Amino acid sequence: MGSSNNGFLPENSFTSDKSAKVFVAGHRGLVGSAIVRKLKNLGFADLVLKTHFDLDLTRQSDVESFFALEKPKYVIISAAKVGGIHANNTYPAEFISINLQIQTNVIDASYRNGVKKILFLGSSCIYPKFAPQPITEDALLTGPLEPTNEWYAIAKIAGIKMCQAYRVQYNWDAISGMPTNLYGPNDNFHPENSHVLPALMRRFHEAKVLGKKEVVVWGTGSPLREFLHVDDLADAVVFLMDKYSGLSHVNVGSGKEVTIKELAELVKEVVGFEGKLVWDTSKPDGTPRKLMDSSKLAELGWVPKISLKEGLVHTYKWYLENVRQ
Repeated sequence: MGSSNNGFLPENSFTSDKSAKVFVAGHRGLVGSAIVRKLKNLGFADLVLKTHFDLDLTRQSDVESFFALEKPKYVIISAAKVGGIHANNTYPAEFISINLQIQTNVIDASYRNGVKKILFLGSSCIYPKFAPQPITEDALLTGPLEPTNEWYAIAKIAGIKMCQAYRVQYNWDAISGMPTNLYGPNDNFHPENSHVLPALMRRFHEAKVLGKKEVVVWGTGSPLREFLHVDDLADAVVFLMDKYSGLSHVNVGSGKEVTIKELAELVKEVVGFEGKLVWDTSKPDGTPRKLMDSSKLAELGWVPKISLKEGLVHTYKWYLENVRQ
């Protein structure tokens, strides 16, 4: 498929093809489940969804057999082994090997079985630890990574490069999207292993239920972070499948920064915790600022629609209905 200089496709190639078979790898996770909801809402009728039990994406022969049998027309890769700093430090071998296996098997089998277009999803951790802020796509590979999650990041960078290599050598429509910090339904609310936003939500909720007087949060609350509701990401995924066909990966962020303090106060308000919020300033803050530059995607014509407040209300409602205390 030929692409113009900026990789913008004028024809509505994907969303006008709702009878096509679409394979969403990793459909049970935070990202994959949101993509499936979006595609179903749009009227896609032939989604191929396989649990890890049904199809182990790390096994090349199984993946090749699956593709030869199912022959999907479009593929979206949201399957990955993910985790926080502790998990990355404890299981570096799994983080690099499992992610490399999944993406290598799925990308190669997709090409060999005539998939028309594939989208590979990564994460903002691919960028150098000290990349200039806001982080543009061309910051990739300009400096050392954050050591705590370099195993995962290296795998994701390899996935971007694999999509690019297959585009260059085979003129195949393989694209990549790099989301910022995500939240929403099906997030991980585990007390130890979850990210900052779901962790805060769970802690405020439990404090409210137990009638606690205060919640202590690490650090000063000054670091700036960016959050995108996963339903906005799903919307961007469909947009990229429809409109984008370029070599470069594309950042997918909200473009809006919030301090950890503002975030904590907003979560506290949404949850309805009446007690005090206390900052333990003896604990580390982490990176002072992490924001992606998503102007490339904005120029293509996509902007997020869900405000942080609205997204938090929606996520807390899901938490109450689905996470057992």
